[in-house]
Amino acid sequence: MDRRLFLKSTGVVLGGLSAASLVSHSHAATNAASMTVPAVPFGEKNPLLLNFNENSLGMSANARRAIVESLPNAFRYPDAAREALVEQIAAHYSLTPEHISLGNGSSETIQAAVQMLVANAQKKQQPVQLIVPDPTFNYAELYAQPLGVNIVKVPLKADLSFDLAAMQAIADNFAGHSIIYICNPNNPTAMITPASDLAAWVEKAPLQQNFIIDEAYAEFVSDPEFKSAVEWVSAGKSNIIVTRTFSKIFALAGLRVGYGIAVPEVTEQINNFNSIDNTNIAGAVAASASINDTSFIDYSRKSTDVSREIVIAALTELNLAYAPSQANFIFHQVNGDVKTYQQRMKENHIMVGREFPPVIGKSRLTLGTPEEMLQFVAVLKQFRLKGWI
Repeated sequence: MDRRLFLKSTGVVLGGLSAASLVSHSHAATNAASMTVPAVPFGEKNPLLLNFNENSLGMSANARRAIVESLPNAFRYPDAAREALVEQIAAHYSLTPEHISLGNGSSETIQAAVQMLVANAQKKQQPVQLIVPDPTFNYAELYAQPLGVNIVKVPLKADLSFDLAAMQAIADNFAGHSIIYICNPNNPTAMITPASDLAAWVEKAPLQQNFIIDEAYAEFVSDPEFKSAVEWVSAGKSNIIVTRTFSKIFALAGLRVGYGIAVPEVTEQINNFNSIDNTNIAGAVAASASINDTSFIDYSRKSTDVSREIVIAALTELNLAYAPSQANFIFHQVNGDVKTYQQRMKENHIMVGREFPPVIGKSRLTLGTPEEMLQFVAVLKQFRLKGWI
């Protein structure tokens, strides 16, 4: 059964987006759909992987084609492909290539940014601390720990939003350099931090307060209260580093392509801590083919929107609370022990996300394709009948 017939047979019409319109709203989208991972029955040898926020659609047709066409030159170093990608990213944001640093995924940019900021503080013989919400994506912490940096974790508020006032007070009362990590939308909650809330701090922050703003999921956001921190970089703020990735909406996670955006003098310093040739030719050309592929981006976003509505409808029916999602995952309540829930889902050939202390009783669920989420929902409802959730 093809994608259109499968979803039509389920009667999925959500949020003004019918399943049929999702896959056939334009010739370009239909072409994009034809190049994504086909829906196959899940089971022991083909579990649903809903635990790592990967994009189950697979890369676009343009990205696949670019990789194939690059293979004859794979014996060459990727300098030209890297340079072309940097220029495309810069043009995409109306910046210069000097504003852009490439990374092996956005994780390398986070690592390089942390190392650079810590090194700068040490050169000045000044103390340095890392301030992070808790829970959040923990790579900044992992990269700071071996450097002996004091890590200050600030619990989320009751509504799972960042306690920016508490984070700012910690930075303001510190006699040294502060690195503030902000994941927006946050992982694992999928919630945004409104631009107005961030601006109240960022726009008045002294230069010894440096922000790493991780926007890995920004392309999924539809909430008008979100604004990219790239605007601050464009305005010349030198204490802002934005990290982005091709892993999520572009579905290139396995090719490891990410990038940082900062003012040129900061980008130059970040590059001192990046590995040389950290982007291979296949990843570079796939990313170049993807960044302006508006048909695929639109298709990927709409697919995620439909998947989100499928899950929200089920969670609402089952009276399981969830955080408002603006990403390709959703953070939802599990009645009972999360590890037990994970194991039971695994026994049903579905891999779901873990618990994220200090927030307990909730699981992070990746939003796969609409077909995958219908399969997940069917199992979830079976769990309710068995009294497991």
